[in-house]
Amino acid sequence: MNIGEFAARTGVSADTLRYYEKVGVLRRITRDASGHRVFDDRDLDWIGFVLRLKATAMPLADIRRYAQLRAEGAATFAERRRMLERHARHLQDKLARDRDHLAGIRAKIAYYAQHDPT
Repeated sequence: MNIGEFAARTGVSADTLRYYEKVGVLRRITRDASGHRVFDDRDLDWIGFVLRLKATAMPLADIRRYAQLRAEGAATFAERRRMLERHARHLQDKLARDRDHLAGIRAKIAYYAQHDPT
């Protein structure tokens, strides 16, 4: 699929896809005889994972590093696993903080519900 089709399927703008290629997040993008990018299902899977990392607040520098390690192959499995383990711990901590914040907000809502004079 071309970049427009890929952008439509992923929800990522063509400009952002070009940027990801430029900074090394998207690598080894095939080009047709005219030099246009050609994306496949493997690229869909990868960008889906990149979007998951982005949505969970992994810094772009870390995503770039992960992409670089991925391109280096199986010898980097341990380092990639460690990166994802660190990120998972960060997410777990954030979820715990968010649960605490939600409990505090719900307590305030309950207070207003009990004390609302109207």
